Amino acid sequence: MGTTYSVAQLKELIAEKLGPGFVPPRFKIITDTSDFFQVDYNDVCLLDEIPYLMLNYTREGRFGLDDEPKYWVRKGVDLLSGSRKIIKLVFHEEIEARIGDIVFKCVRSPGKEAEILKVVRGHPNFMQGIAVLDEADNIIRILDNILGKQLDQIVNKLNENHEEYFFQHLPGLLKIFTGLVEAIGFLHDHGHKHGDIRRDHILHDRENDCYRWIDFDYDYMHMASMFGYDLFGLGNILIFLVGGGDLTIQQLTAEKAPALQNLTADDMNIIFNNRVANIKKIYPYVPDALNYILLHFSNGANLYYENTVQLLEDLGDVQINA
Repeated sequence: MGTTYSVAQLKELIAEKLGPGFVPPRFKIITDTSDFFQVDYNDVCLLDEIPYLMLNYTREGRFGLDDEPKYWVRKGVDLLSGSRKIIKLVFHEEIEARIGDIVFKCVRSPGKEAEILKVVRGHPNFMQGIAVLDEADNIIRILDNILGKQLDQIVNKLNENHEEYFFQHLPGLLKIFTGLVEAIGFLHDHGHKHGDIRRDHILHDRENDCYRWIDFDYDYMHMASMFGYDLFGLGNILIFLVGGGDLTIQQLTAEKAPALQNLTADDMNIIFNNRVANIKKIYPYVPDALNYILLHFSNGANLYYENTVQLLEDLGDVQINA
């Protein structure tokens, strides 16, 4: 893969697509992205013969790491079409996640995400994009930019009064959630796992008015439960939706909530032990059928969901009536 554009040609493209004032006085033309720290703002990455102007990097919102920079994920502009893109360079990472006594080994896999992008092409509930190889055969994912808010940001704005939120907004949110669970079922049916199911990995696509799963480059290994980690991720999102946010021991203590004295260790989230999963103990109007689902993701659970079909069946039994 060679450089097919001169600096002068690239400056013309930048001026044409973004305006003369955005043309940088100097920049690198990069065809090997192996060292993503060397990819700077205003550099041009040539990927599959298409030049992309690199802009700001994105930021992490996971596990209390809000605003931590993700240097391998950049905003960019396709200098041929003028369209905005998210460009994910190769970054290798390995973590261990624990759910009760179960340990999942999670690794970043650009190849996995590239395969999933093919499987979900045209599906309204997943981010869209392509994967290409750079000069060093790094798998680069070039993603369509999604204009819209994260699901958790939407919920946090709706929940000023929980009872009002629960009866007026939660039924619609549960319908959206059901569609998102069905989308994960579609992925599982094709032999793939999302691998990093979190509420901030759901974006509302304002342009197409749909909710999309993003960021599926994590893969995990556990011999006994291929899809278990995904299912616990779905449970965490559902607990968040029903609670209208995280119901933590710290929050309840600060509010001197009467229900606090009735909570036991079994009532807590199996992953985040300071969050309440048995939400009916906090809000008695939560229907039994809905709370029954939440208890599958509590410390006291002795039965877990094995697939999305089981979860969807129980969601179908839920009715919220004011």
